[in-house]
Amino acid sequence: MVLLILLFWVPQTLCQGTSPKFETINLQDGQESASSGSKSFCYINAIVPDWKQTWSRIQVRVQSSTPVKVIVAEDEERLQELERFSLWGFIRGFMREQSNETTISISLFSNKTCFKIDPSDEKPQYTVQPIRKFDIYLFLVCLAGALLFMFAGSLSRSQVFYYSAGMSTGMIASLIILIFIMARFLPKKSPFYVLIIGGWSFSVYAIQLVFRNLKMILKEHWHLAFGYVAVVGFISFALCYRHGPLVDKRSINILSWTLQLFGLLLIYAGIQIQQVAFAIILAAVCAKNLEYPAFLAMIAWRKIRPSLGWKPEPRRLLTEEEYLKQGEEETRRALEDLRKYCSSPESNPWKVISRLQSPKRFADFVEGSPHLMSNEASSHAQEYGCAGSLFEDDFFATDEEEEEEDIKPFMKGD
Repeated sequence: MVLLILLFWVPQTLCQGTSPKFETINLQDGQESASSGSKSFCYINAIVPDWKQTWSRIQVRVQSSTPVKVIVAEDEERLQELERFSLWGFIRGFMREQSNETTISISLFSNKTCFKIDPSDEKPQYTVQPIRKFDIYLFLVCLAGALLFMFAGSLSRSQVFYYSAGMSTGMIASLIILIFIMARFLPKKSPFYVLIIGGWSFSVYAIQLVFRNLKMILKEHWHLAFGYVAVVGFISFALCYRHGPLVDKRSINILSWTLQLFGLLLIYAGIQIQQVAFAIILAAVCAKNLEYPAFLAMIAWRKIRPSLGWKPEPRRLLTEEEYLKQGEEETRRALEDLRKYCSSPESNPWKVISRLQSPKRFADFVEGSPHLMSNEASSHAQEYGCAGSLFEDDFFATDEEEEEEDIKPFMKGD
């Protein structure tokens, strides 16, 4: 215990009085800086974030011909403290990776972010460039979260989603699942639980390491990646097939709520501005659950309406004169629209004429002639005009009326 205190405290007290002058290089958006050797940089964010930068991201790209190690801190003082020797700093420095290309993500709300670049070789140069851009991945994450939240109920009942989600979880978190299975066989109060906790931490670190180097793995070790996906995917599919899709209603509801919560987390993770994220989350929740309040309000209105004595006014029916007048006006308007269309360049008159029996009559109609001839108009008036009412009565007479008319002579004879 005393040794740990000395390792943490003594080196810091010795360095406080004899610390050299700390110099940094300030960076701004789009400014590229070329340097060599171990240098410290500070990015100054002069733009206040607003809703227009909802899916924007600030990144600092470090490119070098030799591997470099990057140490990130909040400001110069914190960066200077990290440079001092300590046991925790030594462990963190040992666990940091070295690569030729490194990307540093900076928060939009951070006024200043400092970092130190420590190359493995002092001679080669490296470039440092901060970039502010629209990140399509943030937008896709937000969109995926919104779709997952809206269709969580349908996905929780889908067999395709069940098997695909099970296989994906098995391929991504196979090491974590293996450690969880091993933990079930360990006895209680065992010192191996310390090993299990360390295994969980190592699994998370291994997953992050794989995702960082996924492009290199697929390019150089594609056969191993394909074999891993095939074997683990088959095992995951077999386990999902063994247990089968969810059937119990409560289990389906729990899965649906879990998907909705995960969708809201994706929406929050895909938006840089917290106020915009909360507004979109609130709008999604209201839109998802709006049908239930509307349905309850409709039921309540149907129950309250009879007690209020309110009844909807009946629709007024048209009289015969209004019906005939409206029919004439609508027919005239439709004929005018037909003439305008036939005269417009959108129509194909040659194609229409080739299908007609009397093209001359069609041409006269387009020029403004009536659509009915005199004999057709007179026959229409006889059938459906004042004289046509008797024809309609005879035409629409029912069988009962005809039977009554046939029985009437016999009744008179009796």
